[in-house]
Order: sequence, then structure tokens, then C-alpha cells
Amino acid sequence: MAERKKINIEVTVHENVEELNESFKTLMSSAINARKKAYAPYSKFSVGAAVLMENNEIIEGNNQENACYPAGLCAERVAIFYAGAKYPEMRIRAMAISAAALDHGVNEPVAPCGSCRQAISEYEFKQSEPIKLLFMGETGKVIMCNSVADLLPLGFNSSYL
Repeated sequence: MAERKKINIEVTVHENVEELNESFKTLMSSAINARKKAYAPYSKFSVGAAVLMENNEIIEGNNQENACYPAGLCAERVAIFYAGAKYPEMRIRAMAISAAALDHGVNEPVAPCGSCRQAISEYEFKQSEPIKLLFMGETGKVIMCNSVADLLPLGFNSSYL
């Protein structure tokens, strides 16, 4: 007989950036800075990501669009792939994400897309340690997750290969 199971997640919702501790304020500020340099001429939707490494260095990334849409990359993958290339053996502690649109306000938190969730999950699995995620729109609330598994339950990893 089939068994039903419920999967629950828990997130922390901060009313704004000012509620974050100093380290996470700095990280989110870096994500906002990265967002402002995004290359998004087609979607007009800019995203910035900042990755906090275990040595306390912050690595930034932003979305990079291309007229051939599949050729572009999201901010989260730009940042995490750069972190992995620069420091292949170093752990990632946290990632902050901020999104804004050119033609309207984005006042609700914007979570990573599915491809980015999978990429972050790969790094969590590789380092056997969760990566804390913080995400917001241009202004307003900030959602904090303790792991990408909160956003991608039952994720796929190399243990299945």
C-alpha cells in the first residue's frame, strides 16, 4: 500500500535588509552591487548574486543574457561557478541574491530558478555542508534558507550515478 509523506520546509523571513546581521548585510550589499552591473538587455530583469567563501572573501556574479537565450547564464550560476573555479577546494558558506526589473518594482523575494537550485545543490553535495541562501527583490523582505534543500527537496546528486 502506498504511503503519503509530507515534506515541510522552514525559512526565515526578514522584513528588510536592516534586520540581517552585519555579515549578511555586507553579502546582500554585494549582491545588489552585482545586480546593478548585470547584462540584461532582453528581459530587462537584472539579478545579482554574491557568494561568501569560508575565507570570508565575497565573489559576485550577475545575469549575462545573450540574443540566443539559452546561451546566457543566471547570476547564481555565474557566481558559484566562478567561486568553484577560483577556489575549487574551499567551502561556500552563503549566497545572497537580489533581483530588479527595469520597468516595474520587484518588492517580493525572488528565489533561484530550478537550474540554479540544481547547481547550488551540486556544491552543497560536494562540500557535504549546506549553503545558506538569502534572497530578495529590489526592496522589501529577505527570505533566508539554511540550505538549497529547503527549495529543492528530493534533489538529484552524483550518488545516483
